[in-house]
Amino acid sequence: MVPMIEAQALTKSFGGTDAVRDVSFSVHKGEVLGFLGPNGAGKSTTMKMITGFLAPTRGTARVCGYDILTQTRAAQRRLGYLPEGAPAYGDMTPFGLLSFVADVRGLGGANRKKRIEAALDAAQVRAVVHQPIDTLSKGFKRRVGLAQALLHDPDVLILDEPTDGLDPNQKHDVRTLIREMAAEKAILISTHILEEVEALCSRTLVIARGSIVADSTPADLLRRDPLHGAVVLAVVPAARAALLPKLHLIPGALTVAEEGAEVIVRPVPGREADLLANVTQAMRAENWPVTEVYQQRGRLDVVFRTLTTTARAPVPTTNAPPRAA
Repeated sequence: MVPMIEAQALTKSFGGTDAVRDVSFSVHKGEVLGFLGPNGAGKSTTMKMITGFLAPTRGTARVCGYDILTQTRAAQRRLGYLPEGAPAYGDMTPFGLLSFVADVRGLGGANRKKRIEAALDAAQVRAVVHQPIDTLSKGFKRRVGLAQALLHDPDVLILDEPTDGLDPNQKHDVRTLIREMAAEKAILISTHILEEVEALCSRTLVIARGSIVADSTPADLLRRDPLHGAVVLAVVPAARAALLPKLHLIPGALTVAEEGAEVIVRPVPGREADLLANVTQAMRAENWPVTEVYQQRGRLDVVFRTLTTTARAPVPTTNAPPRAA
């Protein structure tokens, strides 16, 4: 199957430093790829290169098989792009902006009206459809930007912080929309909201200092947390000293440690399910004085910090000439 998004050794240099270096990945139909990284990691720069808004110093990208450098128009017809900051013509209304974008994209006749109506409904901006964009809240501006990205029903969506500025209800609506569209499209989402990754993404790409440091599912990333699968018990303080030796003997236990008011039992790798079952069985059989017990899933923020703070420093550019468009 041909990838719907394919980045090939994308590199962008600014001021003698590679801000993005040799970034390669692909996204297929039905995938929602979460693109994570700290500020300045190269996320937006990578997305701009894939969409053809910024020429790479080296490398290229393909959208639905079309090279973004040599077949730019064909590639851009198949993608919808929501850039950071929700840029738009402030003196236009949402309806005026969508009409303008429809003209630019060559939509005409009954299909033009149908697509404008569908985009207004999908982004839920009908309440402000005739209000100047400059007067809208940040959240509504973001949703107008999303509407223009959806207007022509593209095969590929590239969304830079799509829920930025939205309230919790609006975030829920946008996430629901993305899930509904996911089966028929390839979607690349840049976000700082880690809960959004777990809620939406089938795969996660982490970039730091211009280079990819992880490419896996959210579930696999959670497994990188040192406390993934650990069993946490809240034990009555007076009984803690007597209970610790028993926890060391639990099958599947690797280490036992006190942390504040809790006791944390880390599992032998691959024994996570066994550990919880064994702790629970012993607790019930011996009536341990435990007020709470649960198993850690792992935390994306812990994994994210580890991946992005141990990444290598930026490297000087090789000064290779940019590929001709």
